Amino acid sequence: MLNNKKTEHSISKDTAQIKKRQKTEMAQNGSNSTVKLLGTWSSPFALRARIALHLKSVEYEYIEEADVLKSKSDLLLKSNPIHKKVPVLIHGDVSICESLNIVQYVDESWPSKPSILPSEPKDRAFARFWAHFVDGKCFETIDAVAGAKDDTGRMAAAGNLMESLAALEEAFQKGSKGGDFFGGEDIGFVDIACGAIVGPLSVIEAFSGVKFLNPDTTPGLMQWAERFRAHEAVKPYMPTVAEFVEFAKQKFNVQ
Repeated sequence: MLNNKKTEHSISKDTAQIKKRQKTEMAQNGSNSTVKLLGTWSSPFALRARIALHLKSVEYEYIEEADVLKSKSDLLLKSNPIHKKVPVLIHGDVSICESLNIVQYVDESWPSKPSILPSEPKDRAFARFWAHFVDGKCFETIDAVAGAKDDTGRMAAAGNLMESLAALEEAFQKGSKGGDFFGGEDIGFVDIACGAIVGPLSVIEAFSGVKFLNPDTTPGLMQWAERFRAHEAVKPYMPTVAEFVEFAKQKFNVQ
């Protein structure tokens, strides 16, 4: 009788493990729902979504918005009626907007490894803080350099950008703990967030001649940027510096 109970328990345990594996496999394949991503090749924010989906091995249909500055598709207007911008992740009948929100949604909806957000609450708080720092302070100072009307304004804006990058350098040294990425040895939430400034930085460096990422002030970030570009989840989707620069010339009508 005892042996029968042990056998039943073993079968029940095996069944639970099989169901768990099946659930994980369904999660990896996006379950029964179709997955679409609206983006544009030059968007550093759409890049975030593509990296997250790649890391989670999610099969999805990528829909390129040809020119979101001049025209927007009906699908984009329908799926993001508030901001009317990319990226938008469409998962079944649900539309998820804003890049960091999409990255977190992908991490939670496809719980298979690797995890994008850290498991420890203090580490998650650290990751969210610096991700929002990038979207706030870093992009604010990058835009200020790009939009400066004269040399005086440009120098002031460049100084503010260098201060922002110095703070990010300190965060990298603290968070990486000697590893290759912000979270250590594996690419994670802060890396994906911070990766959005790599392209814009390369553009203003090309136009200004100033190396904002350099071995003297941001050695960790400089090496991190090279590793980030070369990562297998990033390289297929990250435009080259030349492509970024050419896009900027056309966008701002600069020769």
